[in-house]
Amino acid sequence: MVAPAAMLVAEAVRGPDGPTLAYVADLASPTFELAAWNSVVLSLASAGLSLVAGLAIALIANREDAGRHLPAAITSFSAVAANFGGVPLAFAFVSTLGLFGIVTRGLKALGIDIYGMGFTLYSIAGLAIAYAYFLTPLMVIVISPAIRAVRTDWLQAARSLGASPGQRLRLVVLPILAPSLVSAFVLLFGSAFSGYATAYALTSGNIVLLTTEIGNVLTGDVASAPQTGAALSVAMIAIMALLLAISGWLGRRTKRGRR
Repeated sequence: MVAPAAMLVAEAVRGPDGPTLAYVADLASPTFELAAWNSVVLSLASAGLSLVAGLAIALIANREDAGRHLPAAITSFSAVAANFGGVPLAFAFVSTLGLFGIVTRGLKALGIDIYGMGFTLYSIAGLAIAYAYFLTPLMVIVISPAIRAVRTDWLQAARSLGASPGQRLRLVVLPILAPSLVSAFVLLFGSAFSGYATAYALTSGNIVLLTTEIGNVLTGDVASAPQTGAALSVAMIAIMALLLAISGWLGRRTKRGRR
């Protein structure tokens, strides 16, 4: 992991006449700043949405009275849906939630015009929903083992003390799952942050993201700029490193809070 990052740093400061910071300075341009902002907002929104939805689904699937078939069915579907992305996912969402999609036209027939209300699939919000389609199953997969590790006697003890289902979730389950939730959020954020094919196919590059900008500078119609692409990649690594540092700090705090 260190060697590829070091190679990117070396490429980002390599100029035709020797080392230079010109390509790093280019990151302060309005386009690249907007791309970084959009990427972070999109990743936070899709990761947050997927965290909540995936946790709810995993809790339902791993209930004591869920039986054997429901958890198996949800796990099998999640394993398949988590790998459904890229151009096929973009086409599926255009066919359902696009301007003339099946769901859009069905809601309009019922008097609900979501595009008239300001929603559009070809926006950060639309991308977040599309990303959540494969990030939510990923969340179900990664959080289910942690949920199954919650001891039944702890829940029974809370129930015997008069705790309601909501109190058991808030005071017993969530504090135990907190470190796993932090780690899962980082995983979801990283998956959304590095996404390229779905965003590009869905928006045709009209929404600038760091990944699409890297693709543009590496495959430009006039001339490619590998040093700029390397500088953008280093910026993405720096953002992920910052998130990992924050998540590590939060993970240590949640573990201390459980003692």
